[in-house]
Amino acid sequence: MPKVITRFAPSPTGFLHIGGARTALYNWLYARRHNGQFLLRIEDTDRKRSTDEAVAAILAGMSWLGLDCDGEAVSQYAQAERHKEVALKLLADGKAYRCYATSEELAELRSKARDEGKPFLGDVWRDKEPDAETAKRPYAIRIKMPREGEVTINDEVQGNVTVQNKELDDMILLRSDGTPTYMLAVVVDDHDMGVTHVIRGDDHLNNAFRQYQVYAAMGWSVPVFAHIPLIHGPDGKKLSKRHGALGVEEYAEMGFVPEAMRNYLLRLGWSHGDDEIISTQQAIEWFNLENVGRGPARFDFDKLDNLNAHYMRTMNSETILSLVKNELEIYTGDKLAEIEIQRLLAAMPSIAERAKRLPDVVEAASLYCNTRPLKLTEKASATLSGNGPMLVELAEKLLSVSSWKSDQIKEAIISYATAKELKLGKVMQPIRAALTGGLPSGDLTDLLEILGQQESYDRLLDQANT
Repeated sequence: MPKVITRFAPSPTGFLHIGGARTALYNWLYARRHNGQFLLRIEDTDRKRSTDEAVAAILAGMSWLGLDCDGEAVSQYAQAERHKEVALKLLADGKAYRCYATSEELAELRSKARDEGKPFLGDVWRDKEPDAETAKRPYAIRIKMPREGEVTINDEVQGNVTVQNKELDDMILLRSDGTPTYMLAVVVDDHDMGVTHVIRGDDHLNNAFRQYQVYAAMGWSVPVFAHIPLIHGPDGKKLSKRHGALGVEEYAEMGFVPEAMRNYLLRLGWSHGDDEIISTQQAIEWFNLENVGRGPARFDFDKLDNLNAHYMRTMNSETILSLVKNELEIYTGDKLAEIEIQRLLAAMPSIAERAKRLPDVVEAASLYCNTRPLKLTEKASATLSGNGPMLVELAEKLLSVSSWKSDQIKEAIISYATAKELKLGKVMQPIRAALTGGLPSGDLTDLLEILGQQESYDRLLDQANT
């Protein structure tokens, strides 16, 4: 088997959207599984719409996802002379011809064909020679498509798909201004880059039959095609911004982690039995094209949230803190002190257990920072109302605990409740409100232990004096 070479070829006219990210992932996984190469080509021939900012966004999105390419990205625009060279060779070999039709003439012929219910083949100049005057006009170069027989593409996802050659138009290879078309450029680039497997969205399936004819006319090997279904929204309609058709960087900003996004995109159209949680290493070992479904996948934020929560729970405290540190300092308005970092590292497993996205971590983590006096929610304020004297007594009781450990802290609170003939909840609730300001938290005594004796004492007195 020849060395596997795949490619991802986005147009730099915007961000790296979720469909493009999945295509990149599938190409990356297939290449990595077969110890091949994963190449990146920027299809920037549309000079009016292509921007450096879009290229940067694509590269940043792939970097965030952890999809490293082999070698430098290739610019399609930079290969324009090579594309032109191929078009001229086909012309010289009699496999292409000059088309002198104007855009107005072509529009009229296209309209006529539509009215007659016939395909527009664009072949008005296929078997004609120009007169001396016409020969001076600008011309495009069109390929001579075969008019007999059929072409069957054995697509790795769609199966055998057949098209009659008579339905294929003599597509333009080189425009009248001398610029190559996408349909020519993509074939030349894939051939020159040695691409063995073209894995892309099934909206390109019709293009494959036309591109096949360029390979055939040049006598080049045709790559393996695999056209993957597009992603739809939960309602089964074409994915739009309201469904989740956003840039990869926006998912990062929403608080998703790359590991979860890779796992989710992998399962968004591909399966390995009933496995849902699939590590990147497993994905590389297992990924194949046979298990890509033929039907459109449906984007589901709830499933993505669940996966994200799983991966956040599996991360160590240092990793999660590194992901939220900047946002947490912005949220609290101050740099983290060493004591706050130690508290956060101790509390992070509990915080991550309740979080779905990174912003959830930021809010929950803020209560371990030195942000006294705490702002109270309405519910916390109501809980504390009238409990000032109790908080003072509890603060003094807890200050006398000799070993500041969870079980000793709990014993002191139970002792206080028993002495005051109060139900434990009547004591615990004001303590929690005073320590958290109403923010969600885990076990109360664990919280007290992590905050430390002095900080807990100070927070209780803060609320006792309001």
